[in-house]
Amino acid sequence: MPPTLASLVHHSALKLTVRAGEDRLDVPVRWAHVSELADPVPYMEGGELLLFTALKLDAADPEAMHRYVKRLAGAGVVGLGFAVGVNYDDIPEALVEAARQEGLPLLEVPRRTPFLAISKAVSAAIAADQYRAVTAGFAAQRELTKRALTDGPEGLLAALAAQVDGWAALYDASGAVVAAAPEWAGRRAARLTADVERLRERPAPASSVVGGAEHPEHPENADRVELHSLGTSRRPRSALAVGTAAALGTAERYAVHSAIALLTLTTERSRSLHEAGLRIDAAVLRMLLAGEPDHARTVAGGLYGGLLDAPFRMIVAESASASAARAHNGPHARVPGAKTRPSAAALAAVDTDGDPLGALAEVVESAAARSGEAVLVVPEGERLVVLATDGGAAVAACVEYASALENGRPAPEPTAGGDESLVIGLSAPSGPIAASAAYKQAEQALSVARRRGRVCVEHEHLAAGSVLPLLADDAVRAFADGLLRALRDHDATGRGDLVASLRAWLSRHGQWDAAAAELGVHRHTLRYRMRRVEEILGRSLDDPDVRMELWLALKATSTE
Repeated sequence: MPPTLASLVHHSALKLTVRAGEDRLDVPVRWAHVSELADPVPYMEGGELLLFTALKLDAADPEAMHRYVKRLAGAGVVGLGFAVGVNYDDIPEALVEAARQEGLPLLEVPRRTPFLAISKAVSAAIAADQYRAVTAGFAAQRELTKRALTDGPEGLLAALAAQVDGWAALYDASGAVVAAAPEWAGRRAARLTADVERLRERPAPASSVVGGAEHPEHPENADRVELHSLGTSRRPRSALAVGTAAALGTAERYAVHSAIALLTLTTERSRSLHEAGLRIDAAVLRMLLAGEPDHARTVAGGLYGGLLDAPFRMIVAESASASAARAHNGPHARVPGAKTRPSAAALAAVDTDGDPLGALAEVVESAAARSGEAVLVVPEGERLVVLATDGGAAVAACVEYASALENGRPAPEPTAGGDESLVIGLSAPSGPIAASAAYKQAEQALSVARRRGRVCVEHEHLAAGSVLPLLADDAVRAFADGLLRALRDHDATGRGDLVASLRAWLSRHGQWDAAAAELGVHRHTLRYRMRRVEEILGRSLDDPDVRMELWLALKATSTE
């Protein structure tokens, strides 16, 4: 506790006597200041005990004392100390009455007590209070560190709530409550999600105060809540809320700062450890894709729980710009700047600000963390590869996020670009032994999403549709034009209608009479035309592959 007027009055060496304001002696004293100025207010900060002898004042003038005391009280002076036996043998009644009217404590200082003794007593009490606060802060830091090491963030929050005599809560990047202490605080913390989201938009480190006296327009928030961003990147990954009945004292402030540092270390691993973890993730993924699930399990140990044993989905995502380049250069073209194996630095630099892949990774990881699922997330150059439990929260969050982007609705998690800046392919449910096949399925779904202008396509949905929309690809159309060009050139000379005859014959499964009737010609005429098709193309219509290619070419160019 800082020194108060009551503690000074009870100081046996000072011999102070209370002459007014007996009911206000419990106010803290920030400093003891000596001034004989007629108006010392410009030099006051508030919280001072003003010591004077009325050397330049008419302390017996009621009107003058009223103005003097009223001005001091308005400036935040917490008490007056008047030395008797210097200019006045006793405190003038005008000064005593003015102090009573303003409710300002007035202390009588005997002649044998120098002002310096009072200043030293205040200074010593302030120093002792600061020492106690620092000592308590170090003790709190040790306790918080111990609980963080033994019980994780939940134990740390419980210790912090006890230290500040209030409650504490931890949020993830989306503003969802991850843990709270005591248990009842989870409901209170959940009402601050919007405030946490606003805090996240500010560069870290950031803090704000909600509720309490600072926000009288929200009387339902009786407690004062401090919000602090956590993390070392420019965009905070999580946040801490601390709720108390009043503003934090020095010792409590030390405890909160210690908790921020410990939670930052707990929730955001050191760069070298983070890079090592990402390298393990990438290695496990490569082993799975190479058909070595047993080796992958050995390397992973218990990192991913039962993820590598249960049915999972493979998610492959690209930024829209990378997909556009890939579509332009061909499905197997290497995007400029892409890496076959990402460097450790590139893996570590997943910042969602302007990075749609980073935003998707954050969405998936946050959903998995909230539901207690394991998830494998590997940045791969211009791509992001995710292994997530089939039917789990991570897959659902990915699909919902993509749907929100595609439909122009507010995304369920904070987005980086705010537009359709992603292309995502999702495999069918698979197992570790078929991870490579699942990856190919996700790539195929990604390719279809790219062609159709979709944000996300699931491989399972492809079989339920038609292959014909896939023929809209420019490469397929170019192949079709080249395959049919000789027949079109022949028809352009007016020597027959080979393209239409071929389409009718193929659509009738090679039935001569039915196709000839559709064309309105004799079946011998149709047979002659099909022989001309074979001669011009140099290919036999008895070959089912040739018939298939010709039919697809006709379908690909049917809109022209």
